[in-house]
Amino acid sequence: MGFLPVSRADMDGLGWDVLDFLYISGDAYVDHPSFGHAIIMRVLESKGYRVGIVAQPDWRSVKDFLVLGRPRLGVLIASGNLDSMVNHYTTSK
Repeated sequence: MGFLPVSRADMDGLGWDVLDFLYISGDAYVDHPSFGHAIIMRVLESKGYRVGIVAQPDWRSVKDFLVLGRPRLGVLIASGNLDSMVNHYTTSK
């Protein structure tokens, strides 16, 4: 079990033309069970789905969101471990 694809080259190395699910995360990609996105994607992978991750995309451009192509079944999007509303209203600004 290797790392999940994060680039088109990774997909080509696996012989994949298209993903089933694309996960877009505001966090860095860390493939460890203490990270929610890793658990979700590994469960989907264990069920036979082709999954890939776009980590910390530049939200000002669509380029990062299109790097792995359009998935066949769906896109999962998460802001990351720290919710944006918590970040907005925190005293640690």
